[in-house]
Amino acid sequence: MHYEFRLPDLGEGIAEVELRRWLVTEGEQVEQHQVLAEVETDKAVVEVPSPRAGTICMLHGREGDIIKVDDILVTIEEGTLVPVRPRSVGIVGELPEEEDAPAVGQLAVRTDVKATPLVRRLARERGIDLLTLRGSGPHDSITPEDLERAFPPAPVADEPFGPVERLPLRGVRRAAARNVLAAQQRTAFVTVMEEADISELSLIRNREQAAVEAHGTHLTFLPFFIKAVQHALRDYPCFNAAIDDDSETIILKKHYHFGIAVDTPNGLMVPVIRDVDLKSIIELATEIQALGRKAHERTITMEEMKGSSFTITNFGHFGGLFATPIINWPDVAIIGFGRIAERPWVHEGTIVIRSILPISLTFDHRITDGVTAAHFLTRVVSYLEDTALLFIESV
Repeated sequence: MHYEFRLPDLGEGIAEVELRRWLVTEGEQVEQHQVLAEVETDKAVVEVPSPRAGTICMLHGREGDIIKVDDILVTIEEGTLVPVRPRSVGIVGELPEEEDAPAVGQLAVRTDVKATPLVRRLARERGIDLLTLRGSGPHDSITPEDLERAFPPAPVADEPFGPVERLPLRGVRRAAARNVLAAQQRTAFVTVMEEADISELSLIRNREQAAVEAHGTHLTFLPFFIKAVQHALRDYPCFNAAIDDDSETIILKKHYHFGIAVDTPNGLMVPVIRDVDLKSIIELATEIQALGRKAHERTITMEEMKGSSFTITNFGHFGGLFATPIINWPDVAIIGFGRIAERPWVHEGTIVIRSILPISLTFDHRITDGVTAAHFLTRVVSYLEDTALLFIESV
């Protein structure tokens, strides 16, 4: 009996996913709950298990395709094996079966080459003989990068002003594009900026680095930034909030769950650190490192990517000064920290060289105004500049 397994509702309002990787092949016998494929949502990579045991009759979709919820993902023959005819073997190895023989004008790609279905498809589309390539992947398997290095795609001359190359918007980049567009369309955003003298904080961070490393983690400025923002939010809760557009209600959140923007090879991801008000500087440093590693390895879960009440981005790590960060909707505010620079600064009536931190705050103007935003930023600066105040009020 054939069973058509359709892509289930993954929650979070997800309407479609990108088919990232098949983990089974047609003709393969699978058990119930065996993982069939990896799909990529707006938040994370998710494994899709089989609801039935049986034989895979057909895979509906290719790696890289967009699959909508309720679309057929696989067809399964329940309880029986699809007979597989043994391969013919000659002196030089396996011989092509009749159905495997290439038609006139088609490229013969042997099936014993170690390559994923995606790589085989790309090879067919580009007319590449996989037998001519040496794989760089696990067990000498051929990767898409091997194809690119051996046969770089030719630019497509379909524009009146010169050659272009068209790249599909996929994966994390596609999700980020949709999210930032939604944020721009749903918020009345404005950005205010300020600077902080963090010379004293810099001395503390450098002095305590070895002690923190003894706990198995690395101390950056980000845990201090998180604590300063969290303290300021207690006095200005309108920035730790959301807006229910349907009921025209402001939702003031009594918890402090901070989304932390992380740059990965696949694009920007925003894992969430929960209850930052209950965690120490060392605990925050440890969790930042752990979530950052998960984001880079694409092992982070959907649960770890949702529920933020406020967002922090540290673009200064990559060299930027000021910016206009885009709100991580449905949050109503995001704060960005720029590159720390040694600059001449008036300190206690004297011009001296100090460590100066640029700060940018983007907020939804519907929830408050520029005066309140300026006061909030000033409060953040006060915690960063007065390290004693920061630690006295911290957990």
